Amino acid sequence: MRHNLDAPFVLVATGNRGKQQEYRELLVPLALALRFPQEMGMSPEVEESGATYAQNAALKAKAWAEAAGVLVLADDSGLEVEALGGAPGLYSARYAPFPNATDADRRRYLLANLEGKPRPWKARFVCAIAVATPAGMLHFAEGHCEGEIVPEERGEHGFGYDPIFWLPELGLTMAELPPEEKNRRSHRARAAAAILPVLEALLRG
Repeated sequence: MRHNLDAPFVLVATGNRGKQQEYRELLVPLALALRFPQEMGMSPEVEESGATYAQNAALKAKAWAEAAGVLVLADDSGLEVEALGGAPGLYSARYAPFPNATDADRRRYLLANLEGKPRPWKARFVCAIAVATPAGMLHFAEGHCEGEIVPEERGEHGFGYDPIFWLPELGLTMAELPPEEKNRRSHRARAAAAILPVLEALLRG
């Protein structure tokens, strides 16, 4: 189903509600409507078979741009823990080894794998954004956020691994940050800030 471009918008290709809310805030400077898959009545299956975050983001962005015929932003992100050799990395969203795992399940499984390993458990969040045009052009940006994993969950905000990702310079976990503060510091915020000029140029063109 290809969509009318007379009323331009950016399609953000994620079904993750936490990501959707963050992009609503991070892309405010565009002063342009955002659309999400459930609003488009579309659900193309895209296998995340890339070897990097950028490759996975590109696979999703290209597939959605071809299907919808509009400008598409997609991302891939992950948590890399030094004591686990960079795991869960690309597999962060499907890290727990059983079906229908929740975010809480994945956090518990991560902490179980860290038991007995010396602290601090240094870690970083990584986000790669790909923007695809209907003509097949691709643009990329990446953001990182350095921190540590802590053994107890703290905070009520965010999603995913945020309650156990500690920011030493603040003495808070990502989930303890107000959303507006997270959206200045997070890996996704940094990648979005880097891609904004690209989006603005594409929309002007």
